[in-house]
Amino acid sequence: MLTEQEVIEIAKNYLSKQSEKSGYDLVILDNAEIKKPYGIIFRYNTKKFNHTRDFNDKTLIGNTPFLVENKTDKIVIFGSSNELDYYIQEYEAGKWPDMPRLSDFE
Repeated sequence: MLTEQEVIEIAKNYLSKQSEKSGYDLVILDNAEIKKPYGIIFRYNTKKFNHTRDFNDKTLIGNTPFLVENKTDKIVIFGSSNELDYYIQEYEAGKWPDMPRLSDFE
C-alpha cells in the first residue's frame, strides 16, 4: 500500500503532465483533498485561482476531480456533470469507472 506522501506525489506528477498539455499552471487545491481508506480524491485548478479563489483569475471550468488509489497507484478520473458525492458513491459501489483508467494509457 502506498503512503499518503506517495499518493500525493502521483497526483502532482499527473497534474504536471496535464499542465504541459494544457499550458495552464495546474495545482492541487489547498485543503480540498478527500481522504478515503482506498486513496485520496483531489481537486485542482490553476495556481492563481488556488491563491486568490477569485473565479475571474484564470479558473478552469469542467476540471474533474480524480482519485489516486493507494493499493494500485491507479488514477481514476471522476466526471463533472454530477456532484462529487455521486461519483464517490458510484466508485464505492463498484460502478465507476465504466471506462479504462488513465494509468492504462500511460
